[in-house]
Amino acid sequence: MEIHFYKYQGAGNDFIMVDNRKLFFPKRDIGLIHKLCDRRFGIGADGLILLESSEKQDFTMIYYNADGKEGSMCGNGGRCIVAFAKKLAIIGDETTFEATDGLHYAKIESDLVNLQMADIENIEIYDTHTFLNTGSPHHVKFCNAVAQLDIAELGAKIRYGAPYFEEGTNVNFVEQVSENSFKVRTYERGVEDETLACGTGVTAVAIAANKTNRTVEEVIFIEVLGGNLEVSFKKDVDCYKNVFLKGPAQFVFEGNITV
Repeated sequence: MEIHFYKYQGAGNDFIMVDNRKLFFPKRDIGLIHKLCDRRFGIGADGLILLESSEKQDFTMIYYNADGKEGSMCGNGGRCIVAFAKKLAIIGDETTFEATDGLHYAKIESDLVNLQMADIENIEIYDTHTFLNTGSPHHVKFCNAVAQLDIAELGAKIRYGAPYFEEGTNVNFVEQVSENSFKVRTYERGVEDETLACGTGVTAVAIAANKTNRTVEEVIFIEVLGGNLEVSFKKDVDCYKNVFLKGPAQFVFEGNITV
């Protein structure tokens, strides 16, 4: 079988995009998805995303981690599929689409995609870290000099350790730069390594920073290895609403691969 694919990246978080509105893609073939995402034997990506039809919304997003397994919400992947949908002429500059964690609204502004994330209520604060789910689970640890950390080693220990174990979590290491800016490095489960960016991760970092009184700002600027992202929200007592993730979502190339 020959698959036509598109490659997109958002702040270095890269994805294989497939237009699966005709439902031809073998979605249960974990080995195939893993191979396509492999950087030596396949196309290479942090994940694979299928764009499918939706009865009530503009389209449906189905996300797979690089390990081939269907994943939870991916923020940068969500921004990239919006750019992909516009390229396919499915949408204009605004859309509402379905994802695994519900509906998402998004708006394209120049070359940036502003994606609305889910409201956040349940935030667990511990002495060593903060834990919350922004569509995907995130362990957020504030520390110094993140550039010097071995993210692959430290992240794996937390990802597989108590209380997460097999289900696992994504792990974010955060350095505060100013009142409303932070540097973030993320270990992603499913990729099982550090990625250049993580959309749900920086969203978790921004909310955790506000919740733990490291900032009172509601517009947060995040520097990741692959570029810069912006998170905004409105704090309503213990709930964070109107949460938006904003950043670049760029087409890289397209091609065909025989599998």
